Amino acid sequence: MTERAVLRNRDFTLYWAGVVASQIGTRGTVAANFYHVYQLTGSIAYTGLVGAAQAVALLVLSPLGGALADRLDRRRLLQAAQGVALVVAAALAWLTLTGQVRAWQVVASVVLTTAAATFDQPARQALIPALVPRAQIGQAIALLNPSRELAILVGPLLAGTLITVAGPGLMYAVDAATYGLLVAVLGVMRIAAPAPGGERRSVLGSIAEGARYIRHRPLIYKLMALDLSATVFSAYRVLLPALAVDVLHVGSTGYGVLSAAPSAGALLATYSVYRTVQRSSRQGRVLLAATALYGVSALLLAHAPLYWTAVVAAGLLGACDAMATTIRHAAVQIDTPDEIRGRVTAFYQMSSRGGPAIGDVVVGAFAGLVGPVAALTVGAFGPILVAAAFWTREPVVRSYTGV
Repeated sequence: MTERAVLRNRDFTLYWAGVVASQIGTRGTVAANFYHVYQLTGSIAYTGLVGAAQAVALLVLSPLGGALADRLDRRRLLQAAQGVALVVAAALAWLTLTGQVRAWQVVASVVLTTAAATFDQPARQALIPALVPRAQIGQAIALLNPSRELAILVGPLLAGTLITVAGPGLMYAVDAATYGLLVAVLGVMRIAAPAPGGERRSVLGSIAEGARYIRHRPLIYKLMALDLSATVFSAYRVLLPALAVDVLHVGSTGYGVLSAAPSAGALLATYSVYRTVQRSSRQGRVLLAATALYGVSALLLAHAPLYWTAVVAAGLLGACDAMATTIRHAAVQIDTPDEIRGRVTAFYQMSSRGGPAIGDVVVGAFAGLVGPVAALTVGAFGPILVAAAFWTREPVVRSYTGV
């Protein structure tokens, strides 16, 4: 099986390109949000509210988003969610460019955008098995993840440049345009609506069914626990503005490069990640090793003596995260039948995306008391200790083979 075989699927290729374009705007805006709030308030703790806004929307709305992804046409649901995000980005761009924006409005925009994403993400992940044969699901995810990393690399770099040239408002305007592009791409894709799966339940009944499925699938709920516990304590995004401005003294352009470095590391690791999910029968062991090395990389970032040392450490963070994330995401998609995939994906995103968002709050508040270096130092031990515990006590994760 080669990369070309996966890319022969027309609709997957279109989807792949659209997601990359949309993610450029989205990830650039996330970087701009953190910097913008820190610029407006000078407070790391307040900057952590960006993560809090994401966490609230994710934890409250994700189950509903998953239920709808299994009941509605996933492509149309994606288009609607992207349309809502487009309106929010355009409004924030107008407020910023006209000089009327306040920090609370930036945080409010994060709530609304993340709320739209809670309906977007389950449908987005659950759509992949409809675009490629089952045997290519792992490879498709292994290609899609680094492609998003490419966007995440370009996005923060673009944000740093646009902030320097014209402020965050221009980044928000670009974000609105990329949402519009993905809406258009989804419109020309040919995807059959999924067949109804079994008895039609109420929305709450559908959510409960998804929760029951996860409860009886030890691999899935233990991967969720691993993801959540590892990412809450080592959230580094919220600290990057303070590290760039106050510790490394490199300003907004340097911040853009530092924010993009994890994605550069993920891209450099693409070949290894792809081959691992394609060929390795020890994916569980690789997953736990990558989780532990993620913590080690966070330690290196916290104590980097020079700016470029910090960039390298952030790149290692991205490489380790790409390996662990791809294995976890592929395992969940492979282990879940299509008729319930949206709900399971939604519950999983509560840990995969909610963990870092909650971590932004916890680590941001802690850094407000002890400073960014000490906060990241303490938090970096989280993934290391969690991976060690799973290695010794969770054989279902350690022995996962990828099939």
